[in-house]
Amino acid sequence: MKASSSSGLLNPKADSSIITINVGGQLFQTTHETLKQCPPNSILSTFSNSNSVVPFIDRDPHFFSIILSFLRTNYLNSPISQTLISEFQFYGIHHLLINSLSNPSQFNPYTLHKSSLLPLNGRDSPSAISATSSGSLHVAHGSKITSFDWSLTTKSTILTEFVAVDSLLAVSPDVVAAGATDFSGLQILDLDNGIVKESLNWENSTRSNSNVQALGSSNEYLFASYESSRRNSNAIVVYDLLGDFRPVFEIARNEIYGAEFDCGTIPATKLSWVSSQNLLLASGSHSGPTGVIGSIKLWDIRSGDLVWEMKDTVDCFADVAVSSSLSAMFKVGVNSGEMFYIDLRKLGLESEWVCLGNNAKLVSAKKEGLGCKVECHGNNVFVGKSGELELWSEIVLNKSSGETLLNERVFNRNLMGKTKDMGGNKITSLKFGGNKMFVTRKDQQLIEVWQSSATGFDPFKNIA
Repeated sequence: MKASSSSGLLNPKADSSIITINVGGQLFQTTHETLKQCPPNSILSTFSNSNSVVPFIDRDPHFFSIILSFLRTNYLNSPISQTLISEFQFYGIHHLLINSLSNPSQFNPYTLHKSSLLPLNGRDSPSAISATSSGSLHVAHGSKITSFDWSLTTKSTILTEFVAVDSLLAVSPDVVAAGATDFSGLQILDLDNGIVKESLNWENSTRSNSNVQALGSSNEYLFASYESSRRNSNAIVVYDLLGDFRPVFEIARNEIYGAEFDCGTIPATKLSWVSSQNLLLASGSHSGPTGVIGSIKLWDIRSGDLVWEMKDTVDCFADVAVSSSLSAMFKVGVNSGEMFYIDLRKLGLESEWVCLGNNAKLVSAKKEGLGCKVECHGNNVFVGKSGELELWSEIVLNKSSGETLLNERVFNRNLMGKTKDMGGNKITSLKFGGNKMFVTRKDQQLIEVWQSSATGFDPFKNIA
């Protein structure tokens, strides 16, 4: 609360729990409890020890009011700017801001707007990206990995042994796992020092080299999907993420002999951890003379058992994603370009995709969904279709006691961004970190940053 500088200001000695601070000529009042949120080395923490003298700080009072509100609520009600970051750093509380960005409440999908562009060095477009919960970002482009800190103001680049990195996963703000479809093994890279911490490999029965097809992680494990260089075997290896990256066990192993190839032997090219079910989703597809076929499997990594499997042959997925928050799996049909879902709470052998769009388009052979991307974040599903972005959200219907329960859930579609943000090159990846969404597009040497705004700006156009 900002107090007036007039003579009517309460005497700070009237209540020993109240602290008065003069910032840039404006008086602010807060409490000992609020300032206790600050670390001991912060300027503000020293003010909680005494209220006999009103301290003066020669800084901008506008930004101090934002900081004080943040200390009271642990919520930042203003867009992050470099000036605001500098103010947090001056007061010695920028680590509180970094930690708060991991709070899901900081991410509002309905106020996302394109806020900035991050340029990359060189001529290579991004081939893989990975973000941390605080909003730092790692980008693979060509043989290089460029990293941006949580504020996106500090950039560093290292050179890897890969010709091109196809899979990238942030293990921590300074460590990533990286792999390629044409380079043997998985590497754990120390980005601060530009060195390889660990080189991990998988050997099949013929002891041929193996290439990484996909990466994923839970709080405890790192998952890596491998395929042999001869393409005659594949498996998913589970590594100890909290220890020394030692292999814990192996699941989903396939040895392919001659013409035995079918949906079930397709290597996983996407791995997603389903925390609500304690299961690992592994999906992959194959394009052949008869069209695109795919395989989706859910694995119990504790037992190594296959819990559920779907062979997707009719309008196979262009991409598939799963939401623990919504307890649902989503796909974009490669032929129709339509969105589908499966309710994980009703999962069974007879489970089928429920179309959220036009069922009549299922017979389309134009592959309208080819190259589409689907990613889930919280209670929302983001879809990149060609150059446009869609947001799908579940509508919770209020039912009176006399209404019949619906068998199918209802989802609403919105088109994201201002008119000037629409279109553009095909979207190649979507990732989320802090209050931001990161977008890459085909043949562009930059990353789009979409940031949640607290100003009430609504960048959505409802097209449902």
